[in-house]
Amino acid sequence: MPERPIRLFGDPVLKTVSSPVDLVDDRVRSLVEDLVDSVRLPGRAGVAAPQIGVNLRVFSYNVDGEIGYIINPVLVEVTGDPELVDEGCLSVPGLWHKTPRHPFARVRGIDLEGNEIELAGEGLMAQALQHETDHLDGVLYLDRLEKDERRAAMRAVRESDWF
Repeated sequence: MPERPIRLFGDPVLKTVSSPVDLVDDRVRSLVEDLVDSVRLPGRAGVAAPQIGVNLRVFSYNVDGEIGYIINPVLVEVTGDPELVDEGCLSVPGLWHKTPRHPFARVRGIDLEGNEIELAGEGLMAQALQHETDHLDGVLYLDRLEKDERRAAMRAVRESDWF
């Protein structure tokens, strides 16, 4: 399957809490394939199902050459004080802002066979796990910005040529 178009800021699916996957069927297998294909493009660290218009708790990742996916991820651990890191989002193209993220994160979920899996990491992996899990909860990174940074970000969104 080819990569799927990314939904942009303002699309209601991005602000909707995603439903858990109750049954891994052909539809879910196809979704995972589309997410993995979509995250393979250069400059992409993760793609969550809502970003391609699907309201299910699934995301793919592409960090340090490791590409994968997780179904029904739950953020089970973050450690360290949040640090401001440069963050962008495919659904808010061309904008990068200092976003508070914990330096370590761990998620648990399942794979296509229903086996429990765990993803964890520091740095970009920690950031991606938090960012993609947020997407599944209807939260965009813009929602995490500190007040002045958020004001500047929203002005940049309004002035962008895609909004």
